[in-house]
Amino acid sequence: MSEIPAKATESEDSSGGTRREAADGLFSGDAPSADAMWQSSPPGSIYDYIKVASFSIGPDGLVDQWSLRAEQIFGIPAERALGMDPIEAFIEPVRRERGQRKMAEILDGREWTGVVPFRLPAGLAADERDREGLAEVYVMPTRTEEGEKAAVCIVVDVRTLRRIETDLAASQAIFGQSPFGFLLIDPDLRVRRANQRFASIFGGSPDDHRGKGVRDYLPRGEADRVAATLRRVLETGDSITDMHVTGFVPGSEERRHWSINLYRVHSGSGRPIGVAWLGTDITARRAAAREAAAARRNLALLNDAGARIGNSLDLETTARELLDVVVPGFCDLATVDLYQGLLAGDETPPGLADGSAEVRRVAFASAVSDAPFSVTGEPVKLGAVHHYPFNSPCADALRTARPQSVPGGEGGLVQSTLAVPMVAHDTVVGLAQFARTKGSEPFGDRDRDLAVELAARAAVCIDNARLYRREHERALILQRSLLPPGDPEASGLDIACRYLPGHVATGRPSEVGGDWFDVIELPGHRTALVVGDVMGRGLRAAVAMGELRTAVRTLAQLDLEPAEVLSQLDEIARGLGAPGGIQQATRAARRPREADLSEVYLATCVYAVYDSVTRRCTFANAGHLPPVLVEPGEPALMLDVPPGMPLGVGGEPFEEVEVELPEGALLALYTDGLVESRDHPLDEGLQAFVNALTDPSAPLEDVCDHVLNTLDTHHGEDDIALLMARVQGLPAESVGDWTLPREPRSVGRAREYARTQLLAWDLEPLVDTTELLVSELVTNALRYGEGEIRLRLLLDRTLVCEVWDSGLVQPRRRRARDTDEGGRGLQLVGLLSAAWGSRRTPRGKTVWFELPLPGPDTTLTDPAEALLSLF
Repeated sequence: MSEIPAKATESEDSSGGTRREAADGLFSGDAPSADAMWQSSPPGSIYDYIKVASFSIGPDGLVDQWSLRAEQIFGIPAERALGMDPIEAFIEPVRRERGQRKMAEILDGREWTGVVPFRLPAGLAADERDREGLAEVYVMPTRTEEGEKAAVCIVVDVRTLRRIETDLAASQAIFGQSPFGFLLIDPDLRVRRANQRFASIFGGSPDDHRGKGVRDYLPRGEADRVAATLRRVLETGDSITDMHVTGFVPGSEERRHWSINLYRVHSGSGRPIGVAWLGTDITARRAAAREAAAARRNLALLNDAGARIGNSLDLETTARELLDVVVPGFCDLATVDLYQGLLAGDETPPGLADGSAEVRRVAFASAVSDAPFSVTGEPVKLGAVHHYPFNSPCADALRTARPQSVPGGEGGLVQSTLAVPMVAHDTVVGLAQFARTKGSEPFGDRDRDLAVELAARAAVCIDNARLYRREHERALILQRSLLPPGDPEASGLDIACRYLPGHVATGRPSEVGGDWFDVIELPGHRTALVVGDVMGRGLRAAVAMGELRTAVRTLAQLDLEPAEVLSQLDEIARGLGAPGGIQQATRAARRPREADLSEVYLATCVYAVYDSVTRRCTFANAGHLPPVLVEPGEPALMLDVPPGMPLGVGGEPFEEVEVELPEGALLALYTDGLVESRDHPLDEGLQAFVNALTDPSAPLEDVCDHVLNTLDTHHGEDDIALLMARVQGLPAESVGDWTLPREPRSVGRAREYARTQLLAWDLEPLVDTTELLVSELVTNALRYGEGEIRLRLLLDRTLVCEVWDSGLVQPRRRRARDTDEGGRGLQLVGLLSAAWGSRRTPRGKTVWFELPLPGPDTTLTDPAEALLSLF
């Protein structure tokens, strides 16, 4: 037997390896000695990983001891190995002779270390190739108790050693050449090993970092968090990936950020021996991520601005929309100031060039406080008019049209402010201020560019709103100037009217429409009632409406029939959209009917002529909604007037309908804004309108108000025009009507009829003038007319005299020469009357004149003086 020290023997551990224990109790795992050198190694030591085996050879060269580890390496149990010749068992035949010589040398007392090839016995290897092996053997000569020569052999499988070498080389390459900071931290949370990359960041050599803890590298709070994480990894074995750690590198005040991966490290036998720390600097990546996040945020803000700013054509609303976008997504406080002059409609407010003009605070938003905000000076309340001092940053921004950065004051809420001029089409319309409070990130260059872009977008929308407001106001002024002033008067009619622009009807801004109405007095105490609607909106529609209204008035003075008036209007409307406006109407009349309708304005119109003597009303309709008539004691009904085609279409004649209106009847003309909307069908609106006319005997003003209040839920964004007339026919006693034969004495008879009637009406001051003018008209009828003559006197607000005959030739006023005996009759009529004229009738013509009734404000021309002035 080999001379194994008596104080130590081998015993098997649970893993099949050996543990050295004290034979005399000096070594004990339960009660370790105070000398740490002699404490037993824990399971999973390096010997278990290398798998060291041992056996001894007796004096006879045969195995006399065989360890359990030898059984594992060679696959031979101890009972079989004892007494076996190792040379014969493991060495190939060709090498056995050399092996015997080496064995003899060993038994002679020589130590030997070398690599010995061996071959496992057949049946012990799964594969024939696995039978070949190499063993690194360390042979130590010894003696038995009897003094005979023997040997103790320590054997390690070379394959295991090569694997260890490879693993060490790979680990060294990975650890040493890694571009990441690599640490091996032991269970005491101390650095056991650091690579060169880590040392290059934190200084010194890798060995200088041995024994340091996380508090040597990180601030206290961060170090405590990382230490707790390291302990958790040691205890649970759960890996940590992409843990962000913040700290400082030696010699630098720049905050750095690292991404840390942690995992538990085990020995070859699986025993935990520490934590691997793999860290990479992500400071630049974090900065890039912040830049990308800022870019995404800015893009989102711009998209949001595009969707939310400019939905209204109201200046204040547009300014609030800008602040709704930027607070709190971009800043904590924001205001918008607009030039007061621009709000009032001025193009160039005083002081605009140097930035000192008055501005009004139109919008304010805050995510932190509702208190008024100002960069410098006293805070400005919402709606207040103020101005910036000449040398202030805000005035400089307005003056130069460039943004200005304003730092926050000491002890104030605001950390930094951007004063950004709002520029649209090279015009500064106001100033936007964006502020961030203390604790927020200060504005950077990217924020500055974004603020300029947001302000520019809002400025364009505000300028559009300003221009729209200006155009809208001008269109309203134009439209209202073209409507009849006040409540118009008409003979034989009680008139009431209402006109409501769309924004008044709905409470929302709306473009001016082309609705209009008119009341036109015609000769013979007749009245033309007109309601029309130009299709389209805006200033052009208002202008087109004005042109059509002017044309209607002109045509009405010609005393044409209603259908003829609409026919002429149709030709005029066909020329409104083309260059030349109303002058194009003449050429439009000659164009083919298939002309391009995109060049014209379409309009609808109802034209009615009421005769107060006969109480008959003649209607013609061009695509408009039907008039509504309410007779006393009867329900309201829509008159069956053929609608015809809208004005501007052309190609179809217009029809007339004559209706006799009883005394006290109510006639209503209107536009579609009263009865039509997006939410209600037209039929429903018409029926609601008819139902609202329940009491025609009420005062007309009350009837109008009742209709508008009743139909409040029915009208949409269109304008509303409503014209109502109650019939009050001319009394029979106010009419004088005579038929005269076609003979010379009818002139004297006409003068007598006129004198008698005027005296009956108590109009003696008008007798001489009326006699003279009646004589002239009847004389002309006898000289130039045909058929019997009819004389009619009408008394209402004025005195009207009409002379009818069957002739078609219209009288023409001319200037008589001094030597002419005639030709002065119509000149005399023009001098003595307030108005005169002629019109065609179905059976000829009518020549008329009008005289004002005597009164304190009436000045009558002396007939004698008028006669003398003609010579």
